[in-house]
Amino acid sequence: MILTFSAGWGLATAIAAALAYAVLALAARRLSEASTRALLFLAWLLHALALADGLLGEPPRFGFAPALSMTVWLVLSVYAVESRLFPQLKARWALAGLGTAAVLLALVFPGSSYHLIASPWLPLHWALGIASYGLFAAAVVHGGLMNRSERSIRSATQADTGVPLLTLERLTFRFVQAGFVLLTATLAVGWLFAETLYGPGLAGQWNHKTVFSVLAWLTFAGLLTGRARLGWRGRKAVRLLYLGSGLLLLGYAGSRFVLEVVLKRV
Repeated sequence: MILTFSAGWGLATAIAAALAYAVLALAARRLSEASTRALLFLAWLLHALALADGLLGEPPRFGFAPALSMTVWLVLSVYAVESRLFPQLKARWALAGLGTAAVLLALVFPGSSYHLIASPWLPLHWALGIASYGLFAAAVVHGGLMNRSERSIRSATQADTGVPLLTLERLTFRFVQAGFVLLTATLAVGWLFAETLYGPGLAGQWNHKTVFSVLAWLTFAGLLTGRARLGWRGRKAVRLLYLGSGLLLLGYAGSRFVLEVVLKRV
């Protein structure tokens, strides 16, 4: 499966990205601030090149592992921007470990080849879906930091997230709101252009991907409504965020995992 990368370029960049992430994950607390930033940027850039090789190669390939890898790359992109605004944000080693796992997973399972894009709407549908994945994943990371900070406050210990609890909460739900908008657009494009995207007779078809995606949309809609109308926050809100994100993960990545790994339909 690894040999599907074009001319060794994708293989080389993927291995280099995984190594850079691994070094950062293992040595983040011993490196200087400048060295950490430089290594994170290098890993991020190599990761992007590996993703580009899979998406733009001959033939282009995509599947559950590249989708997860791109999601992690988007989360790291968000973190890179946020760390400029909140230098005290402490999540580099964990995200670097996640980056290592995501790159290696995409290396082993590069996905299905697409010799011909069936519709010009399909890249837009993919882009909206992956962007929503990335935003909800960023929300999950911030929700985890928020839970950790809240536990520290309850136990009267020193919080190690580096960002005030209210700031983390605000950031978490901004990502949820943005992700919800993109998920809505993804479902709308998929519903309105189903026949163009996937072929005649598929409009309105309810498969596993559609069911889980709609359930995720309903969960996020309930979360945002509950927060606006009933003031939901803290652990209850984060649990719903985790539930919705889990359903969304099952929607595409879960379905493709079953097809590619369990049923071997690549």
